[in-house]
Amino acid sequence: MAKKTGKDTINLVIVESPAKAKTIEKFLGEDFLVKSSYGHIRDLEKKDFGIDITNNYEPQYTVSPDKKEVVKELKSLVKKASTVWLASDEDREGEAIAWHLAEVLELNAKNTKRIVFHEITKDAILNAIKNPRAIDQNLVDAQQARRVLDRLVGFELSPILWKKVKPSLSAGRVQSVAVRLIVEREREIFGFNSESFYRVTAVFTIQHEKEKANEVKAELNHRFTTFDEAKAFLESCKNTSFTVEQVVKKPYTKSPAAPFTTSTLQQEAARKLGFSVAQTMSVAQKLYEAGQITYMRTDSVNLSDSAVGMAVKQIKNEMGDNYVKVRHYKTTSKGAQEAHEAIRPAYLNMPTITGNNNEQRLYDLIYKRTLASQMADAKIEKTTVTIKTGSSDKKFIATGEVIQFDGFLRVYIESTDVEKDEEENTGFLPSMKANDHLNLNIMEARERWSQKPPRYSEASLVRKLEELGIGRPSTYAPTISTIQQRGYVLKEDRAGTLRKYRYIVLQNEKVSHSEKSETTGAERSKLFPADIGMVVNDFLVNYFSDVVSYDFTAKVEKEFDSIADGNLVWRKAIDEFYVPFHKQVEETLEKSDRKTGERILGNDPKTGKPVIVRIGRFGPVAQIGDGNDENDKPVYASLNREQHLETITLEEALKLFELPRDLGLYENKKVVVGVGRFGPYVRHDAKYASLKKGVDDPMEITLDRAIELIEEKREKDNKKLFKSFKEEPELLILNGRWGPYISYKGNNYKIPKTQEAAGLTYETTMALVKNNEKQPKASKTKATVEKKAVAKKKTVKKTAAKKK
Repeated sequence: MAKKTGKDTINLVIVESPAKAKTIEKFLGEDFLVKSSYGHIRDLEKKDFGIDITNNYEPQYTVSPDKKEVVKELKSLVKKASTVWLASDEDREGEAIAWHLAEVLELNAKNTKRIVFHEITKDAILNAIKNPRAIDQNLVDAQQARRVLDRLVGFELSPILWKKVKPSLSAGRVQSVAVRLIVEREREIFGFNSESFYRVTAVFTIQHEKEKANEVKAELNHRFTTFDEAKAFLESCKNTSFTVEQVVKKPYTKSPAAPFTTSTLQQEAARKLGFSVAQTMSVAQKLYEAGQITYMRTDSVNLSDSAVGMAVKQIKNEMGDNYVKVRHYKTTSKGAQEAHEAIRPAYLNMPTITGNNNEQRLYDLIYKRTLASQMADAKIEKTTVTIKTGSSDKKFIATGEVIQFDGFLRVYIESTDVEKDEEENTGFLPSMKANDHLNLNIMEARERWSQKPPRYSEASLVRKLEELGIGRPSTYAPTISTIQQRGYVLKEDRAGTLRKYRYIVLQNEKVSHSEKSETTGAERSKLFPADIGMVVNDFLVNYFSDVVSYDFTAKVEKEFDSIADGNLVWRKAIDEFYVPFHKQVEETLEKSDRKTGERILGNDPKTGKPVIVRIGRFGPVAQIGDGNDENDKPVYASLNREQHLETITLEEALKLFELPRDLGLYENKKVVVGVGRFGPYVRHDAKYASLKKGVDDPMEITLDRAIELIEEKREKDNKKLFKSFKEEPELLILNGRWGPYISYKGNNYKIPKTQEAAGLTYETTMALVKNNEKQPKASKTKATVEKKAVAKKKTVKKTAAKKK
């Protein structure tokens, strides 16, 4: 709760969140009252773009309905305040929040002060109070330009997609570019031709006098393209001697990574902790607002002198002087804008914090990365041993590393997105010298394949967007969340497929070969384009190539930077974009054809009718018949989740029409398997059970397996049912994620905290349903009528004033 001063006049501090308010008020005296605006208090109107295009792109702002009471309270407090301190975040969005507060609360510039800080510590807050400034209109204008441009693009493009592709679609400036990256990567994978080769590895032993034998693992420096070549080489090694040709030892140093920026934190949290980008930002926000880390939206890698001093002291205390190396990092990311520090702990003498598990894990990551950035290089000796194979020109290579001084590695090792080969090995090597003889234990040749381009994970997509200069620290998380929410992109795991490979082995001077199996192509938390995302992308690239080009999006970010620096007028920048863009929109509406990703695969052998795949009302479908004959309607079947309009074959499409199929009877009732809007299912007794993704195939599932799924669903439903009533079968009390709730005729109702679910009777439960049905609707209707009446009066007055 905010402090009460007990005085007639107060110092009113306004921040964006209650958690931030709670932390700040601990550092300020009784003369200060800290209140939250709960984020933005107003936004562009939904009607007519929320922008008066004819009036030099004047934004039409309106206070959000859920912020009316907040604004009312803040206005009453402003009247009592001697000084109002606007303490929203120091980035452009924070500056815009401060400006909106000043406008809506009608603050007097004389007693309004803007304060900024990049960490919520006592020193930082008190220093900000001592050094206030005015609202930076350039930063506000840069944020207004972003908001107006995104609104214009979204509101102009979305209706085109409704008419030309599918109803209810939407498009965004940065989101469309992110989808394009994912679509283009998927098409690279579609077009990739994997080539096989044979990789040869061997395990040798070496034994010196009075020492036990040591293993040496090595790989041949040549890859064979055919089975016969690989087999011939192993045959030639049957009676061959293996000797050490040379041993090369090369020392090198490894330096630590820079402290975290928003982008690198999102990437590393995904790799090390398994966090999504949105989850990382949510947890980081809580840590910042609790005063435990510095501001989490930044692309600076700089550390303040005081932070470096704290880090050095901590390293000396924990590890000694020889582990210290002071470093000053410079930002290299394209178009870096935020001039704060890197993300670091607020107090570097605190290795741990109190908080939930995710907060502790993310803090630990930030703490170790920051500390490591000021530590000495690791000193490593790399040994490369070349092993001669008889008279052959092909050599085996063994490598090993010895850490001579661990340096920063004692604290932190950075992860990468590169997927290492499962057979790759760099470890310790026994002592060897030239001409040492080696005994062969086993030599193996395995068939391998060239690797397709990797699909994007959230982390690697963030890195790519940053490389291209698209978006900013504050936009990565919402961009990635939005493209998934709109159904353009799917983030999911996918099971691999079984692949056979040929294997040759030389052991005990005998060569043998066999065929083995392995699972390949398994994906974990990767981003896949949905068919609708691919169709929308193609439409936008075809008709609005400039808007979804990588260069244009990066250029716009630079223009926002110029506006923030005061070097460009935002309305002029918007006008230069909008005039040709709007003309392009009108031409597209008039001249473009409808796009549904339609492909004709061939003809159905039974009916002779064409088999077509396209985007339908509920997603991608296959259909038999073109629909030209009113008396002969097409037959439809939904595509499976892993199938694409671009790659599905006629044979695969025809199989879809075998569904739904009867599996037999269970409890004297039909068991049917099919594919619906939400994926494959088993239906029994008018109830549905979903097939397990990556486990069950609707074309191959058996009756026994279907019965297992039906029983699993029943058990789950029984656990969910808390209570039922004979008087009304549709009235149920169910167990939900947040506790018991009432379900009645497809609607859900809360149970008041004052009442125990176990004690509810039929009469009391029905009463709660009726009260819930009546009260909200009555109050909502009245409120809506009042709001519309007020809005109408304001519109009339505004129009009259403009005309006058």
